[in-house]
Amino acid sequence: MPKSPSSLPIEIKISTVVAISTILHSADPIAIDAALKQMTGGVSDFFEDEFAVIDVAGIAEEAAHIDWEALVALLKKYRLNAVAVRGAPAALHHVIRAHDLFLDDGTSGLQTNGGREREMPAPAPIEAAEPAPAPVAAPAPAPAMSAQAMIVDTPVRAGQRIYARGTDLIVTAVVNNGAELIADGSIHVYAPLHGRALAGASGNAGARIFALQLQPELVSIAGVYRTFDEGFPADVARQPAQIRLVGDRIDISSLGSAPRN
Repeated sequence: MPKSPSSLPIEIKISTVVAISTILHSADPIAIDAALKQMTGGVSDFFEDEFAVIDVAGIAEEAAHIDWEALVALLKKYRLNAVAVRGAPAALHHVIRAHDLFLDDGTSGLQTNGGREREMPAPAPIEAAEPAPAPVAAPAPAPAMSAQAMIVDTPVRAGQRIYARGTDLIVTAVVNNGAELIADGSIHVYAPLHGRALAGASGNAGARIFALQLQPELVSIAGVYRTFDEGFPADVARQPAQIRLVGDRIDISSLGSAPRN
């Protein structure tokens, strides 16, 4: 009789890992180091050991001169863990693999989905600004919502993660690229939202995401997520808007307008 998955010592499930896109405009390690130093302002935990996909599509002609070992070490210096390379010429694939980096061609589990919705397991409960736990197989039942929302009055920087367990999350300052908001309820951002926002994290399909200016990297409602590699919809970008789940699709609309089909 075949063994049930729970009786086996290991299970393999399809998962999607969210990683920071590290887009190179130069192959010069000195220039890259200087740019990262300026970007982080010398803050050692600006990035908190996030996964990074190195995008070299914009410097294809220079990519052959990249010292991959030095580049990976440089990113590691700023607590960015390089795991894959995107946009590399075919002639460099063997070199990249030799440095234990995946090729992000849509089969590595790190390739984003170009704006289409897919199912993503809801994250297990985590504390604010702690490393993300392993993905779970299915969303847990939605917890009873607390009457008191979590309120954050300071900017949420890249690499920072805030989780509102059992309640709504209200942020009154900018959410930067690389930051992540997670709430079991709805997410309200009274400022620009540039990072990732995951509402209804424990399975609440009625949760929504509201922001005064929307330009996010990724949004999710109850495990259904959408990324914006091809750009956020122009008719709702940088204006008050909301994101909700309609059936099994992510819907984006200006506040006060009808849902987008």
